[in-house]
Amino acid sequence: MLHSTLLERHGFRHGFATRIGGVSAAPFDTLNLGFHLGDDDDAVRRNRLRFAESLGVSVDRLFEQRQVHGNEVREVTRSDRAEELANREGDALVARDEGIAVAARTADCVPVLIAHPPSGDVAAVHAGWRGAVAGVVGRAVMSMEHPPGELVAAIGPHIRVGAFEVGEEVARELERAAGGHPVVEREGAKPHGDLAALVRLQLHHGGVPSTAVDDVGGCTHDEAQLFFSHRRERGRTGRHLSVIVARRSQ
Repeated sequence: MLHSTLLERHGFRHGFATRIGGVSAAPFDTLNLGFHLGDDDDAVRRNRLRFAESLGVSVDRLFEQRQVHGNEVREVTRSDRAEELANREGDALVARDEGIAVAARTADCVPVLIAHPPSGDVAAVHAGWRGAVAGVVGRAVMSMEHPPGELVAAIGPHIRVGAFEVGEEVARELERAAGGHPVVEREGAKPHGDLAALVRLQLHHGGVPSTAVDDVGGCTHDEAQLFFSHRRERGRTGRHLSVIVARRSQ
C-alpha cells in the first residue's frame, strides 16, 4: 500500500492499494479489490477484509459506488449502507462522519483523495479522462463545502503520460478541458495525455494551493509487478481501491 506524506502529516488514515498482498489467482493476482470482473467472489471478500483491516476500518464502513466516468458527487452519512451505495452511480464520494471510509476504484484512471484538516472531512474521486473532462475533480472540491485554500489532496497511481497514447479526438477533449494549458504531449507519432497534469490544473483552478497537492507516483501501465492496468491487460485484470477515512475535527 502506498501513502501520501501530506495526508499522513494531517492525520488522515488512507491508502492507495497495490496488487500485492491478496489471495486472488491470475490474472487477478493477488490483491484484487473489485467484484464482477471474473475473479472468485470469496477471494475478493477476503482481499477487501485484509485491506480494510490494514486501514483500521470495518468493511461495512468502506463505501464505494458504481463508477460511470461522470461527475456525480455523493455524500455518505452514517445512516448509509455500503452494499446499497455500491449499486448507485457516481464518481466521487464525500464523508464528514468520523470513521467513514470512502473509496475510488481504479486500474489506470486517476484516484484523488481530498481532505479538509480543520474539520476532518474527506473525499475520494475517480477521475478517468472522461470524468476529468466532465469536471469531476472541481465538483468534488466544491462539494467539500470548505474554503478550497484549506484543502489538501493526493494523486494516486494511474496510467502516466508515457503510456497513455490517445487518439486526436481524446487529445482535443483533454486540451479543451485544460483551457490551453499543456496536458497533451505531441512529440511522437501519436499524442499522449497527461492526466496528472490535468488533475493538478483542475485542483488549482478549484482553489487548492499547488503546495497542498501531493503525487504519490506510480504508473499502473508500466509497473506490472505493483499495479493492475486495464489497458495493459486489455480489460482482464483486477482493481485497486484508494481510500481515505473521515476523522474528528481538530
